[in-house]
Amino acid sequence: MKLGLDSSESHEFTSGKLSLIYHISWRYSCLCPPPDTHVTVVSGVQCTRHLSSAAAPQPAVQNVKDPKTGIVLINMGGPGTIDEVHDYLLKIMTDRDMIQLPVQSQLGPYIARRRTPEVQKKYSEIGGGSPILKWTKRQGELLCEKLDFLSPETAPHKYYVAFRYANPLTDVTLEEMEKDGLERAVLFSQYPQYCCSTTGSSFNAIYKYYKDRKVPPGIKWSIIDRWSTHPLLAKTIAERIRTELKEFPESIKKDVIIMFTAHSIPLKVVNRGDAYPSEVGATVQLVMKELGYCNPYSLVWQSKVGPLPWLGPFTDESLKGYVKQGKKNFILVPVAFVNEHIETLHELDIEYCHDLGKELGVENIRRAAAPNDHPIFIDGLTDIVLNHLKSGPRISPKFLTRCPHCTNTRCEMSKSWFAQLCSQQ
Repeated sequence: MKLGLDSSESHEFTSGKLSLIYHISWRYSCLCPPPDTHVTVVSGVQCTRHLSSAAAPQPAVQNVKDPKTGIVLINMGGPGTIDEVHDYLLKIMTDRDMIQLPVQSQLGPYIARRRTPEVQKKYSEIGGGSPILKWTKRQGELLCEKLDFLSPETAPHKYYVAFRYANPLTDVTLEEMEKDGLERAVLFSQYPQYCCSTTGSSFNAIYKYYKDRKVPPGIKWSIIDRWSTHPLLAKTIAERIRTELKEFPESIKKDVIIMFTAHSIPLKVVNRGDAYPSEVGATVQLVMKELGYCNPYSLVWQSKVGPLPWLGPFTDESLKGYVKQGKKNFILVPVAFVNEHIETLHELDIEYCHDLGKELGVENIRRAAAPNDHPIFIDGLTDIVLNHLKSGPRISPKFLTRCPHCTNTRCEMSKSWFAQLCSQQ
């Protein structure tokens, strides 16, 4: 999503005769750079730390002349510097696809202003901002290199980055694409598992941009909206887990609990029919199959927001429960993100692996790295796009199907518009 919880606070927002008492607490996040890893031992607790590095991969400058196929990498984005945090939060707090607030045009900006200092502090603790743009460009560079070699008939390929809440924003990217005169445009979601609040919001932003504009003629559009069950995604995550399992003593390795953790969502969203929980679960099963079901495992959920009921069990509470049962060795596995971000680097590494691990007296708690630029992961991205270009449907029936209890009229209009867009020759 990715939005989470710190500690409960009471905020009073007054506008005219309106006074709202809100118990709102947030942990905001975005994707962050690949981790430098080391092990810290505190009071007998051994925990892996994946620290963000200032030296994120530096992609080459794109110099694609007359690109034929554009690959649009869609994601949430994140503030590249501390100074960008407020604008980032403001965009999130005023997006009703991400979060619904009463008098949102007033309460949203208020929350963004109020929370900016604390969120800035968190980003300073993981490197001073999110290198997601550098990371996404690096992934796009590697992807297009492989596509140019494997699919010369659709080359040259050029990647574009379309972020929802940070630069380069979706609108700016679409303008750039129009100037390049593409023949083919693939809208490629970087959320492996579809969720209305993230994937849906990004596609709604594209619909909103073109709602009152003429779609450029001559471009053949298509969509890759989800890929939770792609085998190379599962292989990548399995390799990340194997790397961590090697660090445990042989005498306890089989007893290590693998805890797959993903961002939770409100139960009202689950009951509405959002596909996200089932798609995350499908990824987990494929990963464990790849590992030969070698260890006990569990799917848990992190970053609950506010007082309403959310999907559980929660990651921190699950750790506490397992320790009460006498379990002392764990691997936390982020299963729904393609890069490191504040909820892995801060929530998992600092708050859970380090602080909570120390409090609970665990013996070993490690955290598997996100896919990042793992070679198998890049091969997976390439395979997804290559098959899509060669034989995949331009838009999936699942994408066009709303949640059974959806009441969002914007969602209905957006899906109808995309159905028409992707049917044009």
